[in-house]
Amino acid sequence: MAGSIARGVFIVAAKRTPFGSFGGKLTGFSGTELSAIANKAVVEASKIDPQNVDSVVIGNMNQTSTDAVYLARHAALRAGIPIPVPALTVNRQGGSGFQSIINGAQEVELGVSDIVLTGGTESMSQSPFVARNIRYGITLGTEPKLEDKLWAGLTDDYAKMKLAMTAEKLGEQYGITREQCDEFALTSQQRWANAHKNGYFSSEIFPMEIKGKKGLEIFDTDEHPRETTLEKLQKLPPVFKENGLITAGNASGICDGASSVIVASEKALAKHNLTPLARLVGYGLAGVDPTIMGIGPAYAIRNLLSITSMTMENIDMFEVNEAFAAQYLAVEKELGLDRSKTNINGGAIALGHPLGASGSRIMGHLAHELKRTGKKYAIGSACIGGGQGIALMLENVQ
Repeated sequence: MAGSIARGVFIVAAKRTPFGSFGGKLTGFSGTELSAIANKAVVEASKIDPQNVDSVVIGNMNQTSTDAVYLARHAALRAGIPIPVPALTVNRQGGSGFQSIINGAQEVELGVSDIVLTGGTESMSQSPFVARNIRYGITLGTEPKLEDKLWAGLTDDYAKMKLAMTAEKLGEQYGITREQCDEFALTSQQRWANAHKNGYFSSEIFPMEIKGKKGLEIFDTDEHPRETTLEKLQKLPPVFKENGLITAGNASGICDGASSVIVASEKALAKHNLTPLARLVGYGLAGVDPTIMGIGPAYAIRNLLSITSMTMENIDMFEVNEAFAAQYLAVEKELGLDRSKTNINGGAIALGHPLGASGSRIMGHLAHELKRTGKKYAIGSACIGGGQGIALMLENVQ
């Protein structure tokens, strides 16, 4: 499945929170609160009057707070979006942030909206423990069992596999070694550090004022990245399988954060004097075997290239979400990706993967990178638990 965007659909602004580590600086913020912060920041960056926003679409995977059933609506209202503007929460798991942009673009293509506030958010730190089947009473002497909702959600009951084990399976199929995984993880950390040092994230990150141990502090840098070495990474034990590939150092970070992207029609650009960051060219989706769900980006990218009549050589920058190093390396091998133009500023192994937020984070980053570098085309993509892939293509219109 894929779609080529016939009418002009443009990204006019993209902002995100810094990503907080698991149990870290953003633990006290719900997914709704994080989304509201990113929404307000992107509206201010766009210089769009909130009265001119036609629709809101926010992606979220694990609804971890008590108000999460109202997430998109509350995040919009808290950001100053007027009451008459409708809001929709979407869940395509780790592809939810991407999906929000697709939904927004489809509304513009249909002519029902001209300006859509899209985004994604996730508070993994607030994921609760739950006790099931006790609402109507429990037997005397029975102790309710607590279920880790976060850990349970990272298991595919249909495939009867933890998502990490699907990456282990890909590693076996594609002949990937532990050393290759650790080397790639180190590259991700080093590339993030270089990008951070050079200020490449400053245009996308909204500095937050948060309560620290010594009072109010400005939080403006992703919390999960760390300085490490190949030797340190190699000493970490495999987590899911004896002599396996996946460790805490070469898998994506469990994190909190939100990202927002405003998409607009060509008519809105002229009417409101908006300067676009990039044009949305098209999108690709794919279903794959759930037991190797991590290969999904390869098939989604191929579908996208086919519908847009483009080739791998036409694309100047790729982003493949780094769920696991083994998973990324399988996609790299399958597509023959050039690593010199893929994840050039690091990825989720370094800065983290707040599930519903990563897609909008990736597309926002690519939009800013196209502007910074003057490159022409970029593709962002991710694997999706349950066996799917998603990919979007941007064109620089500067």
